[in-house]
Amino acid sequence: MKSSRHFLLVAALVAAPVVGFAPAGAEPAPAHRVDLARPGGGSTNVTTGPAVRLGTAANRAASTESSLRTGIAVYPLGRLATAADTFDATVESTVPAGAELAVDVRGRLRDGQWTEWTEIRPGAPAVLPTAARDVEVRAMLTAPDGVASPELRALTITPSATGKPPSGPVHAADAGLSYRVFATREGLVGGTTANGHVITSRDHFVALPSRRGLAGNGAGDYSVRVCASNGRCEWAPVWDVGPWNTRDDYWSPPSVRQEWKDLPQGKPESQAAYQDGYNGGKDQFGRQVANPAGIDLADGTFWDGLKLTDNSWVTVTYQWTGSDPAGVVKTARDPLNVRNATTTTGAVVGMAANNAQVRVECRTTGQQVSGSQGTSNVWYRLAAGKFVAAAYVSGGGSAPGC
Repeated sequence: MKSSRHFLLVAALVAAPVVGFAPAGAEPAPAHRVDLARPGGGSTNVTTGPAVRLGTAANRAASTESSLRTGIAVYPLGRLATAADTFDATVESTVPAGAELAVDVRGRLRDGQWTEWTEIRPGAPAVLPTAARDVEVRAMLTAPDGVASPELRALTITPSATGKPPSGPVHAADAGLSYRVFATREGLVGGTTANGHVITSRDHFVALPSRRGLAGNGAGDYSVRVCASNGRCEWAPVWDVGPWNTRDDYWSPPSVRQEWKDLPQGKPESQAAYQDGYNGGKDQFGRQVANPAGIDLADGTFWDGLKLTDNSWVTVTYQWTGSDPAGVVKTARDPLNVRNATTTTGAVVGMAANNAQVRVECRTTGQQVSGSQGTSNVWYRLAAGKFVAAAYVSGGGSAPGC
């Protein structure tokens, strides 16, 4: 657990009680009134009586070491008649001072993966990087200890038909954007993350300082590849928000970055604050930044996957920004060994957490292995010199031969 953090009771951004903004001159589009009583998969710590409110579970952005309780309600909109990339919202809500209610949207790409979650803000509809027909909306509620929950009473989403067809991957064929950032160990065993995951000993997940890439509990649609200077890598899902900040998607270009748009792409606000005195050396909560961390690693990722002994600089690849064929690791529970050859006697050079998304560079053959996906002699190369048995990976079969 990071002893260098400073604890401070702070307030989140204050959301407006009612928002509803349609772009001037926009063509009318079918509006979708969301059935708030029926949240879907990925929802956690909310109650859905007359209004959506925070539940009583221990969910919080644990990595930030702040007092922010969190709740998430996810709602599929169903298949749109026409692909859209712009989404407006009309919201009926009550948000106490210090609490926040955010409405995000994401779309499914042609390859079956998801765009990042993008917030719909007053006067600023969410614009996805590509048009989509399968869309989900997420209400994220936060409140510090001692502050009443936000209440979401009604939500209507209006998509704008752009005429663009549903697109494939946003990026050229690759594993995704990669940046070198400072990693710290999250620890906090027994705590509950922002997505409702209860942290266990030797756990395998990471935290990033933006909810845009927060996966649901048990899901891996937002995962990262983390590689240490010792040559080891781990593929792990993003199950918490932090460290330091909650609105810093530093891997995004400045034009779409949530905050700190004057910083270079790939540089976390915490790093700029710590190294350069940016923002007075403070994070979004006004705390003095005590290290430049841009990612937090669960204990199993830190100790077992990467074999780290101290906080360290690592290279992080944000898998959902890639376009190589995607697979999902499926094991009974434990992470999958990543080896330097296509045989179970090959040296272990990393791990891939259960449910993590992996981008497959290419496929080849090797030792026959029986696993959760059957028996196969196919192996997937995830990076140079790093292979996993396809018998434990759902998807990825469309990758080219090595």
